[in-house]
Amino acid sequence: MSLEKIYKFTGLDEFVNVTEIQDNFTSTTEMAGLVRLALDQYVTIVDKVSDPRTTDWPLIDTPIPTIIMVLIYLYIVLFLGPRLMMNQKPFKLKEVLILYNGGQVLFSLYMLYEHLMSGWFLDYSYKCQPVDYSNNQKAMRMANLCWWYYISKLTEFADTIFFILRKKNSQVTLLHLYHHSLTPIETWFLVKFLAGGHGTFSNLINNLIHVIMYFYYMVAAMGPKYQKYIWWKKHLTTMQLAQFFLVFIHSAQLLFVDCGYPRFMGAILLLHSTIFFGLFSHFYYQTYSKDRKKQV
Repeated sequence: MSLEKIYKFTGLDEFVNVTEIQDNFTSTTEMAGLVRLALDQYVTIVDKVSDPRTTDWPLIDTPIPTIIMVLIYLYIVLFLGPRLMMNQKPFKLKEVLILYNGGQVLFSLYMLYEHLMSGWFLDYSYKCQPVDYSNNQKAMRMANLCWWYYISKLTEFADTIFFILRKKNSQVTLLHLYHHSLTPIETWFLVKFLAGGHGTFSNLINNLIHVIMYFYYMVAAMGPKYQKYIWWKKHLTTMQLAQFFLVFIHSAQLLFVDCGYPRFMGAILLLHSTIFFGLFSHFYYQTYSKDRKKQV
């Protein structure tokens, strides 16, 4: 496939001069020139298609800080943390966990309310909703919310760090690491390019699930005498499975309806929800169904 066809297929021909790129590509023989050309085109494309309202917001100009934070997080929870805790007694952290999980409940409740008030309660279409790139009050309210949602994913690194400090390394599963390392990058992309619209439905549902999930963790941290109030752990996993099913159905509509929201994002959301549904289904089987079969 030619360079011109690639740009037309991806829709990037609207933002760059394809003929000029081909001429430069043909005449450039040195590797340094090729790299410089690629970087120039990357900057051109990003500047053209990014959301001008959010590009100067903290941590949004470039993905590099987010990627570095994810890599540091993975290094700490996979290597540094377990090594430092190897000969240490596990920390109890009861009060810290109660405060942290309670704070996440309040943070998730705030974002849930903002998602509804910024569009999903009365204004947004559940069939197909484009991004409003204007500076009107509700559009900016949603864009601002997308940034806070991105920040919330960075705060959730603490979930894994608490597991390491309490020497509960078995809970640092592939599902856990995949979720906590991928979502900050996804949400950065959301703020940079698509701060609003159809894709924020998954954020809305995620906030609802997080209110319930962090409430569960808060009660669990209170000690054994409160365990009788959290008998519904299995149902929490069922709700998480329902979350990804709803996101899958909602995202699939973009493949058949055109409202101006990028269809490739619908495909990414479909893939994302499918992977998470598979991982959570495996977790459900390993945690509940497998144990029940053993008892029988």
